[in-house]
This record gives sequence, structure tokens and C-alpha cells, in this order.
Amino acid sequence: MVSTRHHPKDFPSSTSVSPSKAEKDQHGSVGTGKWRHTPSAIVTLWLSISVPLVLWDAGYILLRPHSMPGGRLHYIWSPYALYGAIDHVYGWPAWNDRDGFPSAQSLMNLVETACYIFYIFVLFQYGTSDHGGGRKSKTAKKSYFLDLRKSVSGRLGAIALLVVFSASVMTTSKTILYALNEVCSGFDHIGHNSFWTLIFLWIIPNGLWIVAPGYASFYFGSEILDAIAPIDGLSDTNEDLKLK
Repeated sequence: MVSTRHHPKDFPSSTSVSPSKAEKDQHGSVGTGKWRHTPSAIVTLWLSISVPLVLWDAGYILLRPHSMPGGRLHYIWSPYALYGAIDHVYGWPAWNDRDGFPSAQSLMNLVETACYIFYIFVLFQYGTSDHGGGRKSKTAKKSYFLDLRKSVSGRLGAIALLVVFSASVMTTSKTILYALNEVCSGFDHIGHNSFWTLIFLWIIPNGLWIVAPGYASFYFGSEILDAIAPIDGLSDTNEDLKLK
């Protein structure tokens, strides 16, 4: 019988974690390994601008015909007199045809906006600035709105990240759907415009609601992916596959 009492060293624990994995968070900074969400200043700035605009837009659609030219509330949405002539979804043709798409889209806009407001609230109320690195210390303070060093952790931070990621995907896909609706209808609502009018007053403004939320979806999605399956964990997976 073979004895193992004099084995030169104990077998390594299957639960041991390399120092590099323990010390790196999802952003690659050195710390205790505790997950913390650090927002993008670009995305936060975009949300601070887009949320009021979307609420204004939804108010116009949902309060028609009072918000339209000739209505008693039109003074609040006076620029829409021009936009309604460019995009008939916002003008009298869609209203007279009882087209339900504009109202349905605006209701979804309110859902997305509620998600964004929740995310901003969590950042503003619970986000902290850590001036000493990845470890939250007693000197950590509540951060300013666009502070690049602020972060939020814990279950509430994770929920906020999932909510804003879902809302970003919703905004991107819904705006693409809005454009495809025009393509598939033979540009029924915007086909009467000149080329340059479409470029500057329809394509560019609507394109912003594809580019910015698309970037936000990529940013937040990458963070979620890194938290679930870090890049340094892929090498371990490949080694396991080779052994099999």
C-alpha cells in the first residue's frame, strides 16, 4: 500500500483564485475584487439632455390635438408646427387617420424614461467618489453628477445597471423600428420632403437616438459581460476544453 503522508505539499484548493483575478474589478483596476459600477460620463451627459426632450416629445403626442397648431396648449410645443409638416406622424395626417403608432411609441418612451430616471437617481443618491482607488473608504463622498470617479455597488447598483441596459436596448431598437416603419411604408410620412430637409431635420435628429443609446447598450452590456465572464477567465475555459 502506498502512503501519502510524506507528500511534498498539499494539493491546491479547487476554490483558490489567482491574485490577478481577486485584485481586478470589472474595469481592470486594482482593488478588493468587489464589483462596482462606474458610469460613462458621455452616457450620463446624454441622459441628462435626452430625458427632458423625450418627456417634452411624449407630452406633445399624448396631448394631441390640444398640443398641435391651433390648440390651446400649442405654445408649449410651437417648434412642432415645423416638425409636424416634415414628419406627418407628428402632424394632422396621422391624427386624422387615427394612427395609433405615435401614441404607442410615446407610451414606450415613458417606460424607457422612467428607467433612465431611476438609474440617474441611483447614481445621484448613492454614487460615491473614491479618491483612493478601488476600495471604498470612510472618506468616500457623494459624487457630483458627472464625476468620472464615482461608482455605485451592491444589489441596488446591479439593478440600476440592468435597468439602464434594458432601457438603452429598448430605445435603440424602437428608433430603428420607427425608421423601418417609414422604409416599409414607402416613406409615407416623410417622402414629400427634399433630400437636404430629410438629412438635417429628420435623419440626423433621429439618428442621435440610435447612435447614443447604441453606444450606451454596448457600454453597459460589456460591463455586465465582464462581471459574468471576465476576459481572464476565458483562458481557464480554453485550458479545460483542451484537457477534455
